[in-house]
Amino acid sequence: MKKRKFIAVSVVAAVLLCGCGKSQEQAVMQDGTYTAQMAEYSHGWKEYVTITVNNGEIVTTEYNAENLSGFIKSWDNAYMYNMKPVAGTYPNEYTRYYASLLHGQKEAPEIDTLTGATSSGNNFKRLSQAVVEQAMQGDSTVALVETLEE
Repeated sequence: MKKRKFIAVSVVAAVLLCGCGKSQEQAVMQDGTYTAQMAEYSHGWKEYVTITVNNGEIVTTEYNAENLSGFIKSWDNAYMYNMKPVAGTYPNEYTRYYASLLHGQKEAPEIDTLTGATSSGNNFKRLSQAVVEQAMQGDSTVALVETLEE
């Protein structure tokens, strides 16, 4: 009887000491502003995502692309007039849509790409993952994301 009691107490003590049954703490984004950008220009544009985190949650997101002179793609009306009839969307529309998917998130969500903006959607997925990783680490340096071979 004493042997069984000793074994039972030993098992309980081992469980308490090793922390078994404790839930793992989930990584939390650190408050601050973080940016991820593509490492190279594609068709004259370099896409980027910038987020601001407050209380571990994304409170602002900017997704866009800029050319060598710093001009923002979603401001390019000529680009919009040429793209909209062919693709059904344009940069000012799809950048706002993709950016809205991160608002209020505590981690990078699953993202479905929009028809007509598939390449940008795929880049946004990769940029979002990179910028959230930066926020989890509290690293405010710009994360560079390599361009995939097309």
